[in-house]
Amino acid sequence: MSDQDVVVTGIGVLAPNGTDTESYWAATLKGESAIRPFTRFDTTGYPVRLAAEVPESEAELAFPRKLLPQTDRLTRLAMVCADAALADAAVDPAALAEYSMGVAVSGATGGLEFGQQQLQKLWGQGWEEVSPYMSFAWYYAVNSGQISIRNGMRGPSGVVISEQAGGLDSLAFARRRVRKGTAVMTAGGFDSMLCPYGLSTLSVAAGVCRGDDPDRAYLPFHPDSGGFVPGEGGAVLILESRAGAAQRGAPSVYGVLAGHGAAFDPDPIGGGALVRAARAALTEAGLTAADVDVVFADAAGVPALDTAEATALRTLFGDRRVPVSAPKALVGRLLSGGSALDAATALLSLRDGMIPAVPGIEPEQTDPALDLVVGSPRAREIGTALVLARGHGGFASAMVLTRP
Repeated sequence: MSDQDVVVTGIGVLAPNGTDTESYWAATLKGESAIRPFTRFDTTGYPVRLAAEVPESEAELAFPRKLLPQTDRLTRLAMVCADAALADAAVDPAALAEYSMGVAVSGATGGLEFGQQQLQKLWGQGWEEVSPYMSFAWYYAVNSGQISIRNGMRGPSGVVISEQAGGLDSLAFARRRVRKGTAVMTAGGFDSMLCPYGLSTLSVAAGVCRGDDPDRAYLPFHPDSGGFVPGEGGAVLILESRAGAAQRGAPSVYGVLAGHGAAFDPDPIGGGALVRAARAALTEAGLTAADVDVVFADAAGVPALDTAEATALRTLFGDRRVPVSAPKALVGRLLSGGSALDAATALLSLRDGMIPAVPGIEPEQTDPALDLVVGSPRAREIGTALVLARGHGGFASAMVLTRP
């Protein structure tokens, strides 16, 4: 490793099957799915019946009440998650120069439910009832903004919006800031469309699951998959330079963000963008496909898209059957939160030498050319993980993570 490496020193997770990092990781290794019928509101009349919802946690219930009127629940979850990541890294923002810290937490939907509620007030009660916080609480940059305000982080900040690929792209943005001298970047992705307005848009989305059996709802790389299930949540990581982390005595280094690549292909069935993004990420990391020990797949759960990704993996690895994991089968697709959560999961796999499995799929039901990890997790020494993500509209992103 080089002192110029950008490393991950803290992880925060808020997911449907775990409201902190270790509970999420334990549930993921056990194959515990959070996909079930909606509970937050009545979905009668909607064609989408299943989702993966984030349950309330003690940290969420302890959130400062004075901030409740100005924040969407999603934003509060992102702030709680950032707090957990900072605590995990033992970073005290008050002890650092405010311009030495930045934020890049992607959120393609912004405070969607907050916006819906205020529009209901506008048309139902009149403009006088609309909250002044509507001016920013709905905005897709609200996660980065509120986290930066809460922690006094006035350094380089931003948001990269590329739907499911946005979590990886935001981590790459943060890595560039660290390389240019920012001491600490708080980065990742958080999203939710689980409100009536969000569900109305999902109801006409191509590839969304319209079934009502949670056990058969989201089966990546399975020919009978009924499509993807929407979820919510995400992950926040703390990024620092290797030298900076060592100098301040960071308690943990989970891994190195060794390479990133992004590509675009407007053809949703084409896998060429994934191949280009993965090769660019490996080249930047100074590695080849032969060095990859595990792939965390985009795993759309849509047969045509999964076939395209399987073809992309064969193009990358040839006859070599690299283990492929798809933990989002347990928590649904979280938009920009999904790829950030996959990056966090990959880092935990590097730490513990365990590859999560996809439940509900038998080995004989998978593509024989694809080594999809199914049934139970697989113990394996892991030095390099490749995380893949695709966003609606043609975005593709890939990140290489290596063990410190």
